[in-house]
Amino acid sequence: MTLAEPRAAVSVGPFRTVPNSITAVRTVVAVAIGVAALVAGSVPLIAVAYGVYWLGDMLDGWAARRLGQETRAGAVLDIVSDRACTAVLCVGLVALVPGIAVVAVVFLLSFMVLDTMLSLAFLCWPIVSPNYFHEVDRRVWAWNWSPPAKAVNTAGVVVAVVLGQYPLALGIALAVVAVKLWSAAVVVGLLARDGRA
Repeated sequence: MTLAEPRAAVSVGPFRTVPNSITAVRTVVAVAIGVAALVAGSVPLIAVAYGVYWLGDMLDGWAARRLGQETRAGAVLDIVSDRACTAVLCVGLVALVPGIAVVAVVFLLSFMVLDTMLSLAFLCWPIVSPNYFHEVDRRVWAWNWSPPAKAVNTAGVVVAVVLGQYPLALGIALAVVAVKLWSAAVVVGLLARDGRA
């Protein structure tokens, strides 16, 4: 099933929206707190930075839906901002807690490479964001962007690390890599199926 002509124009939407402003603010604040935590050598401050990042990420998504301001430009800004926050906070956490280095490498490679490519794949179809990927393929959406998948994919690793369960964190990170690789293979097939490859 083809959702639209392969070369059909799709609006990216306005860039100046309330959700995009929230995304920008939460990114600047989380990164600034993360850098301050690294300079101060404070793990609790890194936790605060993660809290700002996650709360801001939930708030910008909620505002986008509530205000009817979901846009493709906003989705891309959110994806890029998530990577900025994650890179700074994860590297800061490794500097402060070197024992998590192996977990961090697996997690960062998965999130920064595999998950970024998967998250941006929505741009190949006329949908607003990865949150609507169920319109393309429900299985890929369920394993990557459904609320439970989002929670496990990122928070699962971080919570296991915070609890000192490094083997569990590594297990979760490796499971996420497997899901991302499977999802990437499915998306490549979908691109070919829909004439978008």
